[in-house]
Amino acid sequence: MSEYIIALDAMGGDHAPDVIVAGAVAGLRRYEDIRILLSGPEARLRGLLTEAEDVMDRIDFLPADDVILMDESPMLAVRKKVNSSMVQAMLAVKDKRAGAVVSAGNTGAVLAGGMLRIGRIPGIERPALAPVLPGVKQHFMLIDAGANVDCQPKYLEQFGLMGSVYMSSVMGIERPVVGLVNIGTEEEKGNKLTKDTYQLMKAQKSYYFAGYAEARDVPTGDYDVVVADGFDGNIILKYTEGLVNAMMTMLKSNLSSSKVSKVGAALSRPAFRKFKRNMDYNNIGGAPLLGVDGAVVKAHGASGETAIVNALRQAREMLAGNVVEKIRTGLDGLVDTL
Repeated sequence: MSEYIIALDAMGGDHAPDVIVAGAVAGLRRYEDIRILLSGPEARLRGLLTEAEDVMDRIDFLPADDVILMDESPMLAVRKKVNSSMVQAMLAVKDKRAGAVVSAGNTGAVLAGGMLRIGRIPGIERPALAPVLPGVKQHFMLIDAGANVDCQPKYLEQFGLMGSVYMSSVMGIERPVVGLVNIGTEEEKGNKLTKDTYQLMKAQKSYYFAGYAEARDVPTGDYDVVVADGFDGNIILKYTEGLVNAMMTMLKSNLSSSKVSKVGAALSRPAFRKFKRNMDYNNIGGAPLLGVDGAVVKAHGASGETAIVNALRQAREMLAGNVVEKIRTGLDGLVDTL
C-alpha cells in the first residue's frame, strides 16, 4: 500500500493549533495510508496529542518556532520567516520529504510560498488558486480566484489544463468541460485577452474546451472548470459569497414574517439543512494551488476539524491521482502561439 506524506502547517489558521491537530488526528484515523508531518513548536504540538496513541506512529514533527500572521506582508514573511511553520511545511515538499502541504494560514503567504519555496512545474507560467464551489448540478472549479490579477492568454490556457486535470483526477469527472469567462458566448465578443485566449484554448489538444461561459452560467454546473484571470475570478468568488449571505438573510427574514411562513419554514427545515451542508466550505476542505511542483491545499482560515480532514483528503487524492505529473504531461498538448 502506498503511503502519502502530507506536511500540515499546524500553526496556520484562526483556530490553530488545537483544531488543526485535532483535524490531523481525525484524518489519520480516517485514512490509513497517510502520514503527517506536523509543522510547528514540537513541545506544544505533542501536548495536544495525549489521546492520539493509536496514530502516533504516523506523525512526525517539523520543528518551527515562528508563525506567519494573517496580517503580514506575504512575500516578505515567506522570505524572512524561514523558521515559520508554513515555510517549513513548504520546504518539506521542496526537499521531497513530503508530497503535499496543507495550510489554513495567510492566503497570500501560501501563494508566495508555493512560488518561492516549492517552485513551479517546469513549463507552467503562473500557479493558480482554484476553489471547488457548489453548483446547481454539481461542484465546479473556478480558476484563477485571485492569485494572478494580470494575465496573459498563455496563463489562462494553462489554467484550463490544470483545472481539467484536477477535476478528472480528484473529483472523478471523466471528461471535464472547460469554459472561459466572457461577456458573451459569441466568438467575436470580449476583450483582447479573452479573444486571444479563446484561440489558444480552441487549438490545444490536452482538454475539452466548450467555449465562452457568461457569468450567469458559472454556477449552473454546465461547466466543470471555469477559467478566468485572477481579477475577474476573485470578483466572481467574492460576489457569489456576498450574494449567498444576502439571500440567506432575506430568506430568514421572510420566513419569520408571519405565522404561515413560520409553519412553512418548519416543514422545509430538512431541505434547508441539506442546502446548508451543500454550501458549507468545511465539507469541501480547501482550494488547491495548482501549478506548483507539489500538491498544495489552502484551507479556509476559519477551518474547523472537518475542514482540515477534508483538506487532507484533497491533498491525498492529488497525490494518488498524480495531478502534478499529469499537468506536466498535458503541457505537451498546449499551443504556445498562434
